[in-house]
Amino acid sequence: MDRQFPSRALSSRRRFLKTAGASTLALLSAPALAETVVNLPLPGGPDERPITTTFPQKGPLILQRTRPPLLETPLEVFDQFVFTPNDQFYVRWHWADIPGAVDVSTFRLTVHGNVDRSLTLSIDDLLALPRVELAAVNQCSGNSRGYFQPRVPGAQWSNGAMGNARWTGVRLKDVLDRAGVKAGSIQVRFKGLDEPVVPDAPKLMKSLAIDHARDGEVMLAYAMNGEQLPLLNGFPLRLIVPGWYSTYWVKMLNDIEVLDRPDTNFWMATAYTIPDTPHANVEPGQTGFKSVPINRMVPRSLITNIKQSDTLHAGAPSLARGIAFGGDAGVARVDFSSDGGKTWEQTQLGKDEGKYSFRQWQISFAVPLKGSRALMVRCTSSSGETQPATPNWNPAGFMRNVIEQTPIVVV
Repeated sequence: MDRQFPSRALSSRRRFLKTAGASTLALLSAPALAETVVNLPLPGGPDERPITTTFPQKGPLILQRTRPPLLETPLEVFDQFVFTPNDQFYVRWHWADIPGAVDVSTFRLTVHGNVDRSLTLSIDDLLALPRVELAAVNQCSGNSRGYFQPRVPGAQWSNGAMGNARWTGVRLKDVLDRAGVKAGSIQVRFKGLDEPVVPDAPKLMKSLAIDHARDGEVMLAYAMNGEQLPLLNGFPLRLIVPGWYSTYWVKMLNDIEVLDRPDTNFWMATAYTIPDTPHANVEPGQTGFKSVPINRMVPRSLITNIKQSDTLHAGAPSLARGIAFGGDAGVARVDFSSDGGKTWEQTQLGKDEGKYSFRQWQISFAVPLKGSRALMVRCTSSSGETQPATPNWNPAGFMRNVIEQTPIVVV
């Protein structure tokens, strides 16, 4: 059961600097051409998506968009590894003006605002701080948006706009403490090297409450799965906000500002907001509801070794397996149903890599009768939250975590 990505631990700070310093990474500007296609059961289509391998440092990924790059991880990758390999880790950018190369010898992180002293930190400076590691899922807010009905605008992701990695870096708290956060600070705002492509468009900026930013878990990562960050995943530095959606995980992070006032920029006040209702759910067409910035993730689970319309044999032993995560908490249990949710059985859980990580599960089962069936899986988090039986809906297509169904045929 334990199919884990072999993490090649960074042997030393010197090794990382040598590797990073030799890598001014190029981003291809030519169109990404499809080499093959994958079938996705999205209710609103398209039925097929191209698979591409033309992006730097990336293997086969589902192509959503070329500019800015939107690349989705195929389902079979989650069946092979609890830690998503770097070259098949999904990619999501908001603006197409992304640096085609970053030179770590001249890269600097600026810390300023409501602090005792402003800082300008090199990668060497960051590597000199205490090093920490944390396993955590990075998931796009709109993961699985392609299954929303009625359909909503935005990238029509299947279930692969997420990945799990072991992140290496430094605590944001240590950096902020070095700057000295002044009394009256309310939020911390983060910016990266990417820029808007049209005049007056809002630069991507995200903020966290000051206490959240200093909780000791939020990180500045310079490596994932034992290797330096790929360019498309934020090289040379990205913010890690465990348990929260990836809109906060700012890539190519180069600016941290401590604020003594609430952040009302577009990406906090308008974009990435959800209905302030249970499960962020409203009726299609409903208006007048209060909205809040999207925040913590919710439990999810997937069957990864059996696909829609697969054939099983009646009475024969079968194995189902997959992944689960508890959102902003650990995985307490994963239950499986082979009869469309009429009965449930607890699965066997794999190694616990930490409360923010994927956790593998598996179960042996047999379906006694021929016909059509729906296999289902649900996760319950360590905080007691369970996936809902009915899907939520909101205008942005955020936070889908309904109990997944995999229709099969039994012969």
